[in-house]
Amino acid sequence: MSFLSRFLGRERRDVAASDPYLAEYFGLKGTTGYGVSPTEVESNLAVAARCISLRSETMASVGLHLYRRTENGGRMRADDSPLYAVLHDIANGRMSAFELREFLIRQLDTFGNAFARIERNARGQVVALWPEPWGNVGVERLASGRLRYRVSFPNGGSAVLLDDEVLHVRGPSRDGIIGLSPIQIARGAFGLALDQKRTADSLMENALRPSGLLSFPDKLGKDAREAMRTAVQASHGGSGNAGRLMILDGGAKFDAITFTPADAEFLETRKLSALDVARVYGCPPTTVGITDNATYSNVEGESTALVRNALGPLAARIEQAMMRCLLSEQARRSLYIEHDLSALLRGDVQARFEAYRIGREIGALSPNDVRRRENEPPVPGGDVYHQPANWVPLGTVAQNGGA
Repeated sequence: MSFLSRFLGRERRDVAASDPYLAEYFGLKGTTGYGVSPTEVESNLAVAARCISLRSETMASVGLHLYRRTENGGRMRADDSPLYAVLHDIANGRMSAFELREFLIRQLDTFGNAFARIERNARGQVVALWPEPWGNVGVERLASGRLRYRVSFPNGGSAVLLDDEVLHVRGPSRDGIIGLSPIQIARGAFGLALDQKRTADSLMENALRPSGLLSFPDKLGKDAREAMRTAVQASHGGSGNAGRLMILDGGAKFDAITFTPADAEFLETRKLSALDVARVYGCPPTTVGITDNATYSNVEGESTALVRNALGPLAARIEQAMMRCLLSEQARRSLYIEHDLSALLRGDVQARFEAYRIGREIGALSPNDVRRRENEPPVPGGDVYHQPANWVPLGTVAQNGGA
């Protein structure tokens, strides 16, 4: 028992931290046995860094619009609202909308939570969003059920904000308050990949792996060994001497050191770990640079799968969080927020215009609808929708002819 323990009248006891939250708070290993931190994952796993960059940059590059529902069941962009400019153009006085959304998604994929302070005008309209890093925000639940956010600023100050003053996008959650990141959920997969990375680094730093072994039946002195090494390296080392004939005398024997099956198995295991990391983020292999099994056909299919399986759910998560935090209950009756993912699903020119042709023939698209989708200005008389003649109701032609 230490002096401090005797002074306090308490005995120190070590306990096992079975709660992953507690273990993570104290910097211990989780229940899976791996110590994994988001910073280590991003800086050491190229696949994870690419997945996070791909998801954040792609989602930030697509259009994010505020729409107003119309009486005929359609919609129109609510570009007269200050919130539209915040989401689509300029988020605040120092950041564009792209930069803010990229920041929020990176925080979401890395820490499981993304925060931004909401700035409103005198009418209660959102005029700016100011990002806050995950480490600077503490979340508390009040007795009323509302959430309170304690924000610490770099200059040493702090602020207490209620839930209607903070945009909080959370990942999958166990309690509905704090979200979990893919790194926390799949800690075992990331830990295994990090252990393999550490092993590879150790091999590069400590392993002795010459290209070959030149042996003599008799013992050579130090000077003779160095002279032989210098001569062989000068005559046969480097790409310029590749394939040059080697002649050895004095009973010398050269044995090449080859790549062992164990080394090959280690590389294959690292490839599988990279695939596991890509699966955690929902990114198909070819979209993050794993092209071992890439073909012309599956590259296009995996690009579509990226939008449907990874970016689509991510877009819905962000949209719903923004509607909850940025729009009042009354405003949500007529306004909603939505990403425009259509540009990511567009095929090549031939496939795209074939789809437009079918849309025109069945009366679903007008010429101006097609031109707007191609970012071209409308033309006079281009808003006419044609109906195929064989779709006209029975008897219509005969009655017109009789008239």
